[in-house]
Amino acid sequence: MPAGDDLLAEIERLRKERNAVILAHYYQKPQIQDLADFVGDSLQLSQMAAETDADVIAFCGVKFMADTAKILSPEKIVVLPDLDAGCSLEDSCPPEKFRAFREKHPDHIALTYINCSTEVKALSDVIVTSSSAETIIQQIPKDQKIIFGPDRHLGGYLSRKFNREMLLWPGVCIVHEAFSETELLKLKQQYPGAPIAAHPECPPTIIDHADYVGSTSGILQFAETFQGDTLIVATEPHIIHQMEKALPGKNFIGAPGADGNCACNICPYMALNTLPKLYTALRDLEPRIEIEEGLRLKAKQSLDRMLEMASGTIGKGDLGKV
Repeated sequence: MPAGDDLLAEIERLRKERNAVILAHYYQKPQIQDLADFVGDSLQLSQMAAETDADVIAFCGVKFMADTAKILSPEKIVVLPDLDAGCSLEDSCPPEKFRAFREKHPDHIALTYINCSTEVKALSDVIVTSSSAETIIQQIPKDQKIIFGPDRHLGGYLSRKFNREMLLWPGVCIVHEAFSETELLKLKQQYPGAPIAAHPECPPTIIDHADYVGSTSGILQFAETFQGDTLIVATEPHIIHQMEKALPGKNFIGAPGADGNCACNICPYMALNTLPKLYTALRDLEPRIEIEEGLRLKAKQSLDRMLEMASGTIGKGDLGKV
């Protein structure tokens, strides 16, 4: 296994040899972000990759993201550096249980957060992202009953903001669930006047203190426009790498977990992707994402509905100020 500069050189060689595009989510380690062709939110990355003439997509993210890339680019080879890079939200919503839940509530439509399996996407009516959810909910008649899954915090935020009663699937993101209100308030005392930007996957105890709530892209945009020199960031801390690159004169502080330490808020699934694993994925074209065509088309229907309803918001990431 090559190391150091040799490893980077080999990844670059394989990128060209395989005609590959490397995607990195904002929650990836800085060294992976820095060598990627595109860095961004999950759906935005899949759309960017679909528009390229690449033969191979190497998705440095988690499995549902790589699955989405395959749904949108079935003709391309899609590899994930570590197939165990999953998601607590996806894990919380097994397809057979979601199907049974839907069957109990046949008068509800299912708005489902993109952080779910391909099978759950296929069982859903409309997929939403944290950047498109508001636009989509506002297009659904007030008398239409809604199931929202798998993230109860994002669903609860939207329910409160739009005064829409929704049946919420009880899933959470283990990263955003770990933020501590007590430690956040201590940080606010330490940095008086510093605004807080939070991802809507955070629990209400964190959202209630936020000056801005939005997806990863939206938080990055807020970082570029907020007044002052310090911003407290309540999402996975690897996003701060992009903020520091764009705005080196400002101070970005990750919101702490219960022990006052940000380390617990690093996504353990995202961290499974490493440069050596990316190298072997490009070398061997494994682990490869495969989706049965009938399932892919059913899942794509719910994604297509989202794009029809909210195409202008994808990648914008703005859920607005609280």
